[in-house]
Parts: sequence; C-alpha cells; structure tokens
Amino acid sequence: MAKKNIDFNSRKYMEMAIAEMHKSIQEPRQDKISPKVGAILVKANGEVDSSHRGELRHGDHAEFTLLERKHRSDNVDNSVLFATLEPCAPGARKRPKLGCAERIVNARIKKVYVGIEDPDPSVDRKGIQYLIDNGIDVEMFDPDLQKEIREANKQFILEAEDRAKKVKEVKENIVLSKLENIEIKAKITDLSNKKLNQFIDIAKLGVKANSNDFFHIFDQLGLIENKNGIYSPTGIGLLLFGTRPQLVYQNALIRATYKSANRKEKLETIEGPIINQANDAIEWFKDVIDKQIDRSNAQRETIYDYPSDVIREAIINAIVHRDYNIQGAPIYLEVNDDAIVVKSPGYPVKPIKLEQIQKFNAPSLSRNPKIMYVFDQMKLVEQRGLGFETIKDLPIKYNLPLPIITYNEPYLVFNFPRSLQSVKNINSHINLKELSNQQLAGYEWLRSIEEASTREYSSNFKIGYKTAQRHLTKMKVLGLIEDNGLEINSPNYRYKIKQNLDI
Repeated sequence: MAKKNIDFNSRKYMEMAIAEMHKSIQEPRQDKISPKVGAILVKANGEVDSSHRGELRHGDHAEFTLLERKHRSDNVDNSVLFATLEPCAPGARKRPKLGCAERIVNARIKKVYVGIEDPDPSVDRKGIQYLIDNGIDVEMFDPDLQKEIREANKQFILEAEDRAKKVKEVKENIVLSKLENIEIKAKITDLSNKKLNQFIDIAKLGVKANSNDFFHIFDQLGLIENKNGIYSPTGIGLLLFGTRPQLVYQNALIRATYKSANRKEKLETIEGPIINQANDAIEWFKDVIDKQIDRSNAQRETIYDYPSDVIREAIINAIVHRDYNIQGAPIYLEVNDDAIVVKSPGYPVKPIKLEQIQKFNAPSLSRNPKIMYVFDQMKLVEQRGLGFETIKDLPIKYNLPLPIITYNEPYLVFNFPRSLQSVKNINSHINLKELSNQQLAGYEWLRSIEEASTREYSSNFKIGYKTAQRHLTKMKVLGLIEDNGLEINSPNYRYKIKQNLDI
C-alpha cells in the first residue's frame, strides 16, 4: 500500500528496505538459495511503496516488482529507490530480459541507495557503475545496516562466491578497468605456477592447473582470457599471480622508507605479485619499528612500538582498493619518528565519499572486485564491512590516536600518529596545539565514537562533570568540535567533531 511521505530521512528508508527484505520468499528450488532483497520507492510526489523478492511471483526481483508490476503505468521520474542488493547489471539476465539497473535507468529514477554489492566477483559493482555512467546518483547503505544485510544473506553470499569457482557460461560484462582486459605484453607462462596452485588450494577450486576446467574458471574470474584459441593473462591476473608483474606495471609496488633522527634512513622496494606484497611490507615494518621483549610469560613475546595488525590492514586496503590505472604512482609506506604513513593512489571510488572515510564510517565497496575476491578467498582480508574496525580500535585497544586521512592528488593518505604529541606535529590545525594531552585524548575519543554528551565524556574519562564541560567548551571555542544543533538543555544534546575541519 502506497503512503504519503512527509520528511525525507534516508536512514528510515534504508531500515524500511531491510524490513521488506526479511519478507522475501525463497524460490521453490533445492539447488541454490535465492537472495533476500527488499526495495523502497520514494516518488517525487512524496508517495512511498515497497516490494520484496518473490512478493508477487517466485523469483521476481524486488526492483522488477516495484517498477514493472506495481508502477508500470505510473510516472516515477525523479524518484528515489532503496535496494538492499546491488541491482543486476546489463547482461546479468538472459535476453530479452533487462537487468534491474537498466530498468532503473529507463524509469528515470533520480537516486539509488544500494545496500551491498553483488557477491559474484564478475558482477560486483557493475550494476552500480552502470547507474553512475547513466547519470544516476548512487549512495550506499550505512555500514551497520550493510552488516545486517550480509548476515541475513550469509548462505546466499557463500553460494554466490562458490558459484564463481564453477564452470558456467561467461556473460556480457561492463568493464570497470582496462586491467580487466587481456595484457598484450604478457603470456600465460608469466604467471607463477606456485602462486596459482596456492590460490587453487586455499580457495578450494577443485581443479588442476592447466586443465580445461582451470582455464574456464580462471577465464570467468577475469584472471585470464582466451583470444584466438590462446589463453593470456588479464592485467588483473598478471598483478595477482605474475612472477614479475612490475616488468609491465612498473608502479604496482610499494616503496618503503624509514626515517629517524637517531638512525640511518632505510629504503626498500617491495615487488612481486600483489598477493605477496602485504606480508613482505609487514615483515619490513617489523624490522624497522621499535620493539621490546616481554619476558613476563614463559614464552618471550615481541612487543612492537606500533600494532602491526593495524598497519597490515592499511597496507592491504591500499593494495586492494588502489587505482591501478594511475600511471607513475606506487604505494608508499613511510615510518618516521612521528607517524606511519600509507599512501594509496586514487580518490575514493564512487559512490564512497572522502568524508565517510575520514569519519571511519564508509560503506563497504571495492574498486577492484576481482582483486578483492582473490584476497578474500586467500584469507588475506577481513570479512567485508570490517575493514575499519581494526583501525577504529586504536584509541580504545591501544590508547593511540586515530589516523589523519587526507587526499593529496593522486594519493589517499593515511597518517597514523605514533603518540598524542605526534598529533600536534602532524595535524596542520593550529588550535590542536592549544589542547592539553588530556583534552587531546578527549578529542581523539570523540573522533572514534562520532558524538557524545558531557555526561558520557565525563564517565568515559572518569572525571568530574564540570571538568568534562570545560574540556568540551574549550574544544568548541577553538573550532574543533560543534554541537548537534539541539537546545543545550535537551537530553539529546551532543558534541561531535566539526565537519570540514581543515587538516
């Protein structure tokens, strides 16, 4: 039943779409689980309608039900659509059926909020890219809601990832990067058999190298391609498994630098297949970072001056999500007395915004889905949607500041301060230097939780209410934080980090 909309609240409609998702009807088949998908249509005139997968007929997509069955004769120009799963891209369905992304474009929808990306690496982000290419504004659901969608579709996602490993008909695809194409400068013999077999074993592909099934599956995964009866690696395949991919892609490497006032500068160039680079970079990091031996237990333990699991997460994100099409731009890893710096080529991929990354609440979406898939299958990355959680734990788990994130063309820069004092040395906002260490710790805590009341601030730091009030007032006067716009006597009055803070 359609109803009138008064206030547009994107979070509310995301939650409505998820509630609709849970109503999805499983298709009467035993060979696979169908996804649970919910969709909400907010029309330009304020009316709202909903649908879920299989609502009117088994197997019908939620978007198809909304646009073709419920509103086929209606004018839905400039409407906003919320869908819990990425709309299927052109070519995803057998002709003459249109993909849902095509139906959305044809319906002249103005904006689409997408819950999670398609779990099939050959389709992932291509429905989203098709919408963007056709002038539709796209945003992703909030990270906590993405987690709920993935949990509800856990079995479907596992089966979809597993189906990517099996021989099937290769469908027409949108190309996200020229690296998805065959690399004319490389041969199949340029791939490392050792690395290919390692992937086959860990991912449980169930094929033998150089068998017909091997070639077919690696072809549909986008790692090799058949041209005129000869298989050659794609750019992505060469990056992942090439013996020396840097012979073709000279900047697909990590330049590591250690600088200290007390020790000699140390340089390292980390090359080879990108599936090896994170571990190699972390070994270098552990070698140069300060460390001590903890002998309090029966077994000695090496304690590093900075948590290596956090830096490993940052390096893997840089490798998986970098823009490999940018020429002359390697990844940089620098360790100095104030910070650990990780620079990754490429502005955040649409529809992710820089501000979302700076606030550590960016939705999950990969620039390079095929690379992400291989890293995921090889257990090299955290579960999707958990990438920032390790980094966000810094203030609570390690009593360390959050990284300062900026974009300095063409690099997305993560600057990890090694101490509270380092924050003042790194951050260009002069007013940070006016804070005491205790107040600076409070500022960093606010960065990690987004907003808090005076009482919550007081409770967290175990200080008096008036002391907490003085801290927050000083930060506000210095232009570092702001309130949430409510009356100061309101029980919901909160403080938060000031938006667009010049760093």
